[in-house]
Amino acid sequence: MQQWHGSLIASGLSARTVGHAHRVLRLVLQCAVKNRTLARNVAAIHSPPKAEPVEVDILSADQIAEVLAKLDGHVLYPVVALALATGMRRGELLGLQWGDVDLDAATLRVERSLEETKAGLRLKAPKTKRGRRSITLPVEAVAMLRAHKIKILEIRLALSMGNITPSTLVFGTVEGGLSRPRNLTKAWWRARSGLNLPQVSFHAFRHSHASMLIRAGVDVLTISRRLGHTQASITLDVYGHLLEGADAAAAKAISGVLGTPRER
Repeated sequence: MQQWHGSLIASGLSARTVGHAHRVLRLVLQCAVKNRTLARNVAAIHSPPKAEPVEVDILSADQIAEVLAKLDGHVLYPVVALALATGMRRGELLGLQWGDVDLDAATLRVERSLEETKAGLRLKAPKTKRGRRSITLPVEAVAMLRAHKIKILEIRLALSMGNITPSTLVFGTVEGGLSRPRNLTKAWWRARSGLNLPQVSFHAFRHSHASMLIRAGVDVLTISRRLGHTQASITLDVYGHLLEGADAAAAKAISGVLGTPRER
C-alpha cells in the first residue's frame, strides 16, 4: 500500500489527492470484503500520506474595501460583493436563480451549482445535504442585489425578454443564459490587472469571507454550515491557523471577567 502511495506521489499527485484516492479504494475494498470477495481490507489497515496544510489567499479588511471601491460600477461588482458576503463557491454563484433569493427576509438558498463538463454547461444539485443550505445576507448585500435586480430587469425589457422569473439567473449572460465559470475567472484576472487589485484568485473571496467570520468570533460549526462543508473538521483543516489567533483573542476577553485572584 505504501508503495502505491509512493508511486502516485512520484507521478506528480499531491498528498491530499493521494488521500482522496486511498479513501475511494478503501470503500471499494470494503464492499469486496462485505461480499466475501476479499478476506480483508488492506486499505483500512494502512493510512494515506499526511497532507500538508492548505495555503489559502485571504484579503485583509483594507484590501476588501479596496476591491469593492475599485469595482464599484464594474460588471463584476455584484458577483464579487456577493461572494464576499456569503462565501459561496463560483459555481454556486453562477447557478443562483432569483427564485432562490428572498430579499425581504434577507436570505438566499443554495440549491444548485454550475459546472462545465466535456458535454457543456450543466446545473447540478449539491453533492451533500450540507451543500444545499440557507445563507443570511448582510444589509449591504440585500441593497446590492436589489439594485442588481433592477439592472437585470432593465436589460431584459430592452431585449424584449419579459419580466424576471424565479428561474432567471442572478449572474447569467446578457441574454439570460448560463455563464461559463472560466469566463468569470478570466474577467476577474483582467479586472485585477487593469484596476491594480490584489493578485488573488476568485476563490480567495470565499476564504476571505470565512476569515472575516473567524475574526468576528463566529463559531466553527456556524461557519462550516454557511460554507456548505460536509463536516466542521474540513473547516478546521483549511482555517485552523486563523482559529489560533481567534482563540488568543477569546482568552484575552475572558481574562477581564475572571479578574485577579485575591491574595491569601
